[in-house]
Amino acid sequence: MGGLVRLVRSLDLAEELAQDALVTALAEWPRSGVPDRPGAWLMAAAKRRAIDRLRRQRMLVRKHAEIARDIEQERDTTTEAMEAALDDDYGDELLALVFTACHPLLAAEARAALTLRLVGGLTTAEIARAFLSNEATIAQRIVRAKRTLADAGLRYAVPRGQERHGRLASVLEVLYLIFNEGYAATAGDDLIRPALCAEAARLGRILAGLMPEEPEVFGLLALMELQASRLPARTAADGALVPLPAQNRTRWDRPLISHGLAALDRAEALGGGEGPYALQAALAACHARAASAEATDWSRIAGLYDRLAVAMPSPVVDLNRAIAHSMAFGPPAGLALLAAIEAEGSLRDYAPLPAAKGDFLFRAGRFAEARASFSRAAGLTRNARERAYLEQRAAACCG
Repeated sequence: MGGLVRLVRSLDLAEELAQDALVTALAEWPRSGVPDRPGAWLMAAAKRRAIDRLRRQRMLVRKHAEIARDIEQERDTTTEAMEAALDDDYGDELLALVFTACHPLLAAEARAALTLRLVGGLTTAEIARAFLSNEATIAQRIVRAKRTLADAGLRYAVPRGQERHGRLASVLEVLYLIFNEGYAATAGDDLIRPALCAEAARLGRILAGLMPEEPEVFGLLALMELQASRLPARTAADGALVPLPAQNRTRWDRPLISHGLAALDRAEALGGGEGPYALQAALAACHARAASAEATDWSRIAGLYDRLAVAMPSPVVDLNRAIAHSMAFGPPAGLALLAAIEAEGSLRDYAPLPAAKGDFLFRAGRFAEARASFSRAAGLTRNARERAYLEQRAAACCG
């Protein structure tokens, strides 16, 4: 997508060409085998489709003629040639596409939704869940965003200087949401999507190299590294969910933890310790530093969530704060905070809320109520592994 947008200067056309190339690969690779350079093969296939399309249209529009000449000049599809063709200092066309889609012409939520669709490959349903919205609203938002960029006649250029800094918050939000979808998949049979986590973290490392004085860049990088360190222990051999207290901490990735803690130190040294990503990284660091679940400093975690609720107010942060308070100060404390969230209503159909309530009630010995909450949570989630886990929790409420 990044390379095609740079060539054809149209989000819709680039998306269509990318899909056509993937369909061609699905038809040919089972017979011919996966090529040595799959990315170069896909780019070449997409370029040929673009040239064919433009030739069929007989080059009626001058811009299309110019694009076709650009593409013809870049027929060499070796990896080295494509890398040499990059004309910006990002070193990665995908990150350039993120910055381009996060254009100030678009509202913040439209930027994030469009980029998640194009770069993260998330479905409309997955993006809707990330924004606690509905699919129709998100679909309209993406269509309008594409139309706005097209109507403005923008050249898909890489921002520089202050313009780059002006888009940073949106770019960080997009990387954060892509990572979250990988860490806890919205729907499907798999609990996690490690490739999404890896891509978000990779882009975060590139961004940290480009903007070494931005504390929130390092805060987000620290958060992603620390959270990703737990991925090997989040699922059992059969793919079932393993909750944090039951995880085998010897399976946590220690090099990733070291990288994450170093990035957190950098964020704090730059004066960004109270930033929303740095605070979340500090929360993840509490778990990473605990030798066992029993050794977790829940009082510190509760205090960090109190600060995060100020830095990044949201119903989801409030829910996680309630969980932390329940662990630090007992189930009644958590239930009291949950009551306020339930009254507010924005998380009414959000599965983690009744799941958390079920856990609080179970630990308080209120088993019948806990069973009802777990069952409601299981009915709300669209992830098969998560649903199975919640159904098991409900079945265990036999008191």
